[in-house]
Amino acid sequence: MKKAVISVLLILFIVAIALGIYGYSIISTGFDINKTVYIYIDEKEDYDKLLKDIADSAKVNSISNFDMLASVLKYKGNLKTGRYAVKPDMTIRDLVNNLRRGLQAPIQLKFNNIRTKEDLAKRISDQLMFGEEDLFNYLNNSEKCKELGFNKESVIAMFIPNTYEFYWDVSVEKFIQRMKTEYTNFWTDKREAKAKEIGLTSIEVSILASIVEEESTYSDEYPMVAGLYINRLRRGQPLQADPTVKFAVGDFSLRRILHKHLEVDSPYNTYQHAGLPPGPIRIPSIKGLESVLNYAEHDYFYMCAKEDFSGYHNFAKTLAEHERNASKYRLALNQRKIFN
Repeated sequence: MKKAVISVLLILFIVAIALGIYGYSIISTGFDINKTVYIYIDEKEDYDKLLKDIADSAKVNSISNFDMLASVLKYKGNLKTGRYAVKPDMTIRDLVNNLRRGLQAPIQLKFNNIRTKEDLAKRISDQLMFGEEDLFNYLNNSEKCKELGFNKESVIAMFIPNTYEFYWDVSVEKFIQRMKTEYTNFWTDKREAKAKEIGLTSIEVSILASIVEEESTYSDEYPMVAGLYINRLRRGQPLQADPTVKFAVGDFSLRRILHKHLEVDSPYNTYQHAGLPPGPIRIPSIKGLESVLNYAEHDYFYMCAKEDFSGYHNFAKTLAEHERNASKYRLALNQRKIFN
């Protein structure tokens, strides 16, 4: 009897060891990758798609082991949206635990060199879960813009180009609120005071900075160009900025502004309307904003692209001097057969 009991216990011990080894072989299943890859779960929470991504992108060594473990840990019906990292040294147990807990890998969201709300919506939606239309419609909603302290024309001034950490599944509303917070943080009392000294609001600084950046090929010229436009604003002279005409026409590729372009009926046409346009013609960089706040003080009121096509400008104090510069530039355009 005693031997029988010992035999049974021995068998149970061996079975337990075997099950333990088998269980460990399952949970220790790894991934055939040599760098971190990312798995995305959107609002559809499609488990079959998740399995496909883990097999195709993460190259799991056994998809059946993952599926089994997900069932045992009751994850299948509890998917959480997000962007999840799969690292070379991880096991399926590590991944399932992260998925169950919603332990996402944050992204470093970047945006710069953006002109329109359409461009912004696409650039952001390419990096986050929500759709392009979701953000675009939000920024075109007059009431929501008003709540933020802007209108539909000026709301893109709220976006300060930089690198921001977000979770991929952030909502449009939370994304917008974060951008408003970053805008508020940027506009310190010191910067607000500088804008007031110039006679501009923070939004107007953004509008002017957007024109300065579109007008300048090189950032070292930003302060000079900003000073010229500030001189014109103070005199009440129209800005006559070619980039605002391009914005009004809807064609940023124009290399030569013709009389037909100057006749376009738009509040953004600074040849027809004095003062600043109703909103930025691009999202200005921090350097552009700082260049307006710290503009170069001088007596120039006119500028024209240099005839050497270097990207820099000839500046002039008088109209007569400007006309001489403009003639040289027009001649260079004709010689190169640039007619539009």
